[in-house]
Amino acid sequence: MNAAPASASSDDPQIAGSITRETPADAAAVDALVIAAFGPGRFAKTAERLRERAPLAAGFCLHEDGRLIGSVRLWSILTGEARSVFLGPIAVDKASRSTGLGGELVRACIEEGKTLGLDGILLVGDPPYFSRFGFQPAPEAVLPGPVDQRRVMWLPFTAAAPVGAVRPDV
Repeated sequence: MNAAPASASSDDPQIAGSITRETPADAAAVDALVIAAFGPGRFAKTAERLRERAPLAAGFCLHEDGRLIGSVRLWSILTGEARSVFLGPIAVDKASRSTGLGGELVRACIEEGKTLGLDGILLVGDPPYFSRFGFQPAPEAVLPGPVDQRRVMWLPFTAAAPVGAVRPDV
């Protein structure tokens, strides 16, 4: 996996508050945080198969006292013909969960998607959580494997619809 975000800017590493762009130096800590948050079962999921093949578009980190406490990545994909990114996984250190840090990471992803001029952001996640950010069901987005279609969600930035095969944008 390529851990250096393609959109990282060396002259503007700070995004908002304590959220920074992921750098190559963050990669091992991000991977460890994701494994601690989700365990090895995540490797069996369709979302992980997609992330393995898609280029990394951006990554964001939250640090506290020099320690990584949160991360999220965006992966370059096409959803049908819609230029998009696949959001996830969002990982927050166990001691820092339920503090709003995950929401801050989602907002950083939304701003990045808009900055990149994409049609939208796709994810597989909890509808009650993600609907508060404007994500909507995407019943016609077809992921490359089994997935609970009720959890496939889309945040539109343009009129392009998330219809058709979801695949890496390489």
